[in-house]
Amino acid sequence: MTDRDVDVLSRAPLFEALDEQGAKALRANVTEVRLARGQTLFNEGETGDRLYVVLEGKIKLTRTAPDGRENLLSVLGPSEMFGELSLFDPRPRTASAIAVTECRLAGLGHDDLRPWLTGHPEVAVQLLRALAQRLRKTNDVMADLVFTDVPGRVAKALLDLAERFGQPSEAGLHVHHDLTQEELAQLVGASRETVNKALADFAQRNWLRIEARAVVILDIERLRKRSR
Repeated sequence: MTDRDVDVLSRAPLFEALDEQGAKALRANVTEVRLARGQTLFNEGETGDRLYVVLEGKIKLTRTAPDGRENLLSVLGPSEMFGELSLFDPRPRTASAIAVTECRLAGLGHDDLRPWLTGHPEVAVQLLRALAQRLRKTNDVMADLVFTDVPGRVAKALLDLAERFGQPSEAGLHVHHDLTQEELAQLVGASRETVNKALADFAQRNWLRIEARAVVILDIERLRKRSR
């Protein structure tokens, strides 16, 4: 494991509460997983026996409706964790995990982690805090679907992606989200046509510039106001 991997892991909820000795002991149980773009790590309904931390790249969590429609729950990048729900509630996976880009993950088996947690209750608290934050975010998403129009949801999604993946540039804040137009529409729970119309409106107002699987945010304050 490289120094960069160690740094990325140290920012994950699972490792944040640990001192260097504890973190080193936990890293000894980590296995690396590599995925190609578009490759599925696990499917909704499968038995969950591992949690993962993204080391490099992006991965999406999705759910599929009975009629085949797909809902994109979230896009995760370096230091973000997923799969921990089944650690506390060992039932089938509630979502599918698919690589948006080539990515590397650090995997930890639940059988290795459960006994380890008994001696490190502070880590269990951190994991529960991460689950609570995810629940709050889910509640916010549900409220947005009811109370916020599509352009507002698009603005909010772009700001969330910018916070995690944005890189300052001379032109503005470059957000390489790696999502197709259809995936961006799934993320905000709207049709691709409606989302494209909102993006075109933002671009016309000079709030952002649209690029391939990316945007450059030119006026973040206007976008923030529209997200409310």
